[in-house]
Amino acid sequence: MALLLTSCAYRLGSPQKTLPGGYKQISIPMFKNLTQEPGIEVSFTNSIIQEFGRSRIARVVEPSQAEGLLEGEVTDLQYLSGGSTERSLPSGSVLATEYRILLFVRVRLKRQSDKTILWQSDFTGERTYVAPQVASAGINTVNPLYNLSARRQNIEVMASEIMAEAHDRLTENF
Repeated sequence: MALLLTSCAYRLGSPQKTLPGGYKQISIPMFKNLTQEPGIEVSFTNSIIQEFGRSRIARVVEPSQAEGLLEGEVTDLQYLSGGSTERSLPSGSVLATEYRILLFVRVRLKRQSDKTILWQSDFTGERTYVAPQVASAGINTVNPLYNLSARRQNIEVMASEIMAEAHDRLTENF
């Protein structure tokens, strides 16, 4: 058994993950937000920094110490209503029972010295959440804070999921 394990170059565990170019120190500036939703870039930036903190594949440092620059931009955000139904509402009224959030993000790794793009990829995410429900007592009884809160919570979850995928794709097979 020992002879077989040493003679065929078999390794236990996963292969060593690295960044393109083998860099060990990167800088991650705040993501750019190209959408109309203010502040969502913070969730994406924090999520990717957290991924690198967990994996220890590269250290996140100040730009002056970095070998690579990891840039990101949230390129598009869409809210789509769905699950429409007619209830005991005034004639012709339609009530959305759920909303879908679609997010599009671009991440790229550049060499710090000459800004050459070493790696780039686009990511998408989608989540659905239940719309605020209208009570039969009055049509205007929906809590608008629920919708805003539900959007923000779902965007934060999506940021975490998308940045985990970005980190994994970025560090595989280099």
